[in-house]
Amino acid sequence: MNVLEIINKYYKPGRQLDILLTHSRAVADKALQIASDHPEFNLDKVFLEEACMIHDIGIFLTNAHGIDCVGTEPYICHGYLGADLMRKEGFPRHALVCERHTGAGISALDIEKNQLPLPHRDFLPVSIEEQVICFADKFFSKTHLDREKSVEAARKSISKFGCEGLKRFDTWCEMFL
Repeated sequence: MNVLEIINKYYKPGRQLDILLTHSRAVADKALQIASDHPEFNLDKVFLEEACMIHDIGIFLTNAHGIDCVGTEPYICHGYLGADLMRKEGFPRHALVCERHTGAGISALDIEKNQLPLPHRDFLPVSIEEQVICFADKFFSKTHLDREKSVEAARKSISKFGCEGLKRFDTWCEMFL
């Protein structure tokens, strides 16, 4: 997979692309550090890096003016929208990362309970690589590209998606930190 070739199909040079690439690189670096620190997980490092770099490809389709996204969909939809793009590009495994990385994964129950504008199905990371990417992503925002969040700050941002996500995140802290 040529990540930049795919990203450049959907993004023009500018602030939006810079935000996407800076954020994704930070997530990739953290995920690869986890892979190095935990050889027992036998993570696919090539896939890990590619999927980190592509996990937010759907943001341009959302309405998130703070990061120069002027699409029509709510920001929370960027995962499954990006997954649709990745499936069209022929990368179904990468698509799963796109759709399962939001929050600490989002269950169909949380979607229904919180009336989220998402298809009513589970968007939960399954593979160990999906879990590592989802976890690493929680430490980096797209509005403060210059710093990594603390565990507590990451927990706070996850809390809006329901308590099950917090439980998953806490489990990942024990596994990956």
